[in-house]
Amino acid sequence: MSSALTARLRSEPDEVAVAPVPAGTGLPVLHDDDLQLTLWICYELSYRGFDDVDAGWEDAPFVTGLRRQLEDRWAKGLQDLVAPIPVEPDAVARTLADLVRADEGPPLAKFLQRRASGEQFREFVTHRSVYHLKEADPHSWAIPRLSGAAKAALIEIQADEYGQGRLERMHSELFRATMRSLGLDDGYGAYVDRVPAVTLAVSNLMSLFGFHRRWLGASLGHLAAFEMTSSLPNRRYGNGLRRLGGDTTATRFFDEHVEADAVHEQIAAHDLCGSFARENPAAAADVLFGAACGLAVEAEFGRTLLRQWEEGRSSLRPEPPSAAVAGGRAETADLVSTVAERLHSGKAAPAQRHDTAAGIDDFAVC
Repeated sequence: MSSALTARLRSEPDEVAVAPVPAGTGLPVLHDDDLQLTLWICYELSYRGFDDVDAGWEDAPFVTGLRRQLEDRWAKGLQDLVAPIPVEPDAVARTLADLVRADEGPPLAKFLQRRASGEQFREFVTHRSVYHLKEADPHSWAIPRLSGAAKAALIEIQADEYGQGRLERMHSELFRATMRSLGLDDGYGAYVDRVPAVTLAVSNLMSLFGFHRRWLGASLGHLAAFEMTSSLPNRRYGNGLRRLGGDTTATRFFDEHVEADAVHEQIAAHDLCGSFARENPAAAADVLFGAACGLAVEAEFGRTLLRQWEEGRSSLRPEPPSAAVAGGRAETADLVSTVAERLHSGKAAPAQRHDTAAGIDDFAVC
């Protein structure tokens, strides 16, 4: 499917609808590479797009029809993965806290803090780049769909994610600095062709919820779960990177999240999700569904990395073959490598434009 999609996207947009797609590989949705890569490409058309793809493809019948069929499969897989959690609107914040407290995800953060090699830490950052370079964007789709206290709470969280309007403090820019410190390509989407399905699923889950108004509650619940489980792992990530010799530029992204997310978790649980559920009682269970999905996908992401490393293998795919090789992932990777990155075409931060190695360290961050 991903090869068929990328082949179509190289032509001019048309009005031809998509035929019914194959039933699938039979793999669990979190490990179905073709499903997750095809969905990621479809979603990306509504974010920054691709340099060599006409913007008209975003809402062309072929893309919207394909995405709808794949989203049905994606949503069904999530519903099989996570059981419904009935909840009264007034109990949403408390139930979120109970859900997070009961979560027993794999010890990925502890491993990175205490045992990971430098190369394993670089792999972890490579995986996370698929999400962190667009960090707040999927949840921002919810802003125009909210009102009152819930809207104010989401804007407060998102304003921090976007650095309060200062480029050098945007969390995505802080993550770029971490990537550069580790010798990684900080280009948007640079490693999509190297990561497995479960890494793409982390991003695709947020896009599924964010793109559709009917999943508004799930989007808010997902954000809350992420904020409520972020502070301690980020402390461990930062300490792990310091153990490996990382300086303040390298660790700033993680250190920033230790303090910020400790505040965000209260805002997200009570002011955002609690207020939303009271105003929209019928969507209270959706909030818990979104949170549970987020925890489940993150847990499988962590298990996948740890399993590969315990077996002495890289958690990344090998370097893609030459684009001259026809078909399969080679053709798809060729398209993915052209993800639009406007920051590399004259709109970069000053430190990037002048090829300054220190990057964000050149700014006064207070």
